[in-house]
Amino acid sequence: MQSVTKLRLVASPEERQMLFATMERYNAACNAVSPVAFSERQFSNIGLQKRLYRHVRETFGLSAQMAQLAIRKVAGSYRSTKEAIKEQNKVLAALGNPLKTLPELSFREHGAICYDARVLSLGRNRVSIWTLRGRIKPRYSKPDHFPAVTIVKQTDLVYRDGAFWLYATVETPDAEPAEPSEYLGVDLGVVKIATTSDGATFSSDATEKVRKRYGRLKGVLQKVGTKSAKRKPQKISGRERRFKTDTNHVISKQIVCAAEGTKQGIALEGLKGILLRTTVRHDQRERHHKWAFHQLRSFIEYKARRAGVLVTVIDGAYTSQQCSACGFVHSDNRQTQAAFRCLACGHTENADLNAARNIAARAAVNRPIAVCSPDTRREVESQACKERGTTYGIMPPTSVGGS
Repeated sequence: MQSVTKLRLVASPEERQMLFATMERYNAACNAVSPVAFSERQFSNIGLQKRLYRHVRETFGLSAQMAQLAIRKVAGSYRSTKEAIKEQNKVLAALGNPLKTLPELSFREHGAICYDARVLSLGRNRVSIWTLRGRIKPRYSKPDHFPAVTIVKQTDLVYRDGAFWLYATVETPDAEPAEPSEYLGVDLGVVKIATTSDGATFSSDATEKVRKRYGRLKGVLQKVGTKSAKRKPQKISGRERRFKTDTNHVISKQIVCAAEGTKQGIALEGLKGILLRTTVRHDQRERHHKWAFHQLRSFIEYKARRAGVLVTVIDGAYTSQQCSACGFVHSDNRQTQAAFRCLACGHTENADLNAARNIAARAAVNRPIAVCSPDTRREVESQACKERGTTYGIMPPTSVGGS
């Protein structure tokens, strides 16, 4: 399993100067490569290396490996930015907003340096790292959870808040997951960030309060219009992002611990297109689109792998409209955001809890759920209902997400 661990570098004043000089030269090389990559639409590592490798080495005095790493950083940045814009445009198109285009990228003077095992190696307490003036071996501090048996794949040197940090991508052996007899279903939402099939809920009240507070502050700063007022929102956005990340870490840890303690697997709904297939009121759009659903899921997955808990992903379509007691599906089953009442059997339950139990049931069956096409509108019977002796109702013609 691969994970990223943050290590603080303890560098002397002389070592800091050497690292700053290396950062400036490295990112200057990136800024020389970027216009060529953008104008020629060449985002391949190999293509850019053939075109610019010799120029980067001769112009900026980088070693062979560092020149290649600088070119790879530019190519990788363009590819990841292009993919992110593609996903954002899907949402913007659904909302009827103007689409974004790929901009020419620039790199900060003290932006991150991407190292690999040829130019950086981690020892027990020190790191050997390449600089323009030769290798240095400063100390580094590591967290208590830093795994003992690791293989370091890549390390990024980052300067942030007056200190140098190493973001090490390490590979650790996966714990062998046991085959579970039951699954803990997890339903993701906006009002409740996550609800599990055993009744645990994680409210978004705290995150919503933070979002509104920072939103109001950003609005005030935008009206001021000074240079310092324009810089301040960037810091605010960073605080809000770190708060959400910490919240997702806490939620994912509690979910994995619950599954590990009861020897259950974890069932998650597929998130592909979740922002497009779920609808909210106009005043809820910002709240809906700013929550990091993918990050929460990724945290659950990597923590589960580390704990030896099996994770399965199921199709989350109609889980909010399906009755967890009898299996009947109808859009009117979900009366409000929180209230669920089955039109067939009269079963009542919290809507998010009902959806989580449907997710767990689908994972236990481990077979695709049959759905009726909008044009036929026939009554279909899923494998899950066959085993329970129940029958689905008529599927609604519109696709609605899990919650």
